[in-house]
Amino acid sequence: MPRLSVIIPTYRRSEILAECLRRLERQTIAQDIEIIIVSDGHDDKTAALFAKPTWRVLVKFLEVPKSQQGTARNEGINHATAPVVLFIGDDIFLEPDACEVHLTAHESLKTPVAVLGFTTWDPEVGITPVMTWLETSGWQFGYPQIAAYSHALIPENIQHQYTYTSHISLSLSEAKKNLFRTDVHLYGWEDIEWGMRLSNAGVHLYYEPRAKALHHHRMTLQDSLKRMETLGVSAVEIKEKVPDFDRVPKGWKLFYYRLAALLPTMAGKHRLAFIKNIA
Repeated sequence: MPRLSVIIPTYRRSEILAECLRRLERQTIAQDIEIIIVSDGHDDKTAALFAKPTWRVLVKFLEVPKSQQGTARNEGINHATAPVVLFIGDDIFLEPDACEVHLTAHESLKTPVAVLGFTTWDPEVGITPVMTWLETSGWQFGYPQIAAYSHALIPENIQHQYTYTSHISLSLSEAKKNLFRTDVHLYGWEDIEWGMRLSNAGVHLYYEPRAKALHHHRMTLQDSLKRMETLGVSAVEIKEKVPDFDRVPKGWKLFYYRLAALLPTMAGKHRLAFIKNIA
């Protein structure tokens, strides 16, 4: 039986996915993991990767009708057999000991936890100024904001802000009890809403920076601003379904965003894009 199920939703990125799998083949506990690839809609090139059993690790390939990442992750959970599941993105390249570090963290902790690993940009894609800003400001990944909680539990009142499903693990039993929403139609915030439910269920978030990964994704300023517009629309959609969702600025915070959006800075441009569709 595998000790760790790695669940990867994917959509038409076969070349990047193949490298993601090669990194998993190099894991120090490769013999103890199963990899569950869930294609969000059919793609010939992705399916071709699994037409022949050439991978040196146990791989399960599944397809779901085109929907969104939550549905794909839930399908992965339904087919997982290991006691711990690790969610990563198809463009996340794990360091060789990352899976082992995740398992060691779970084995050493007594309370129900999700273990958050550390992710940074892959320098091979070429780091743009906006990528540097996204990382240091916390608008993409807020690791600088939680550095003080390395190898520790993140406070319950803020932990949902850091439940990044690009690199996080938890027990299979807790994953089954806390499935992802399937009624969110746009990218963004579904992992934060999921994190809110984990917190309410008493599942703590433990930050383990020794579990390292590279995010193989290049982003330009135009890409980032387009993403921020989508995040704004997505935040409103989730707020309508989850009244307690706290990522939509309102009151003085929305007023501050509008003021900051007047500035021709990186932060101002992103806030302007984010509130573009927020009343």
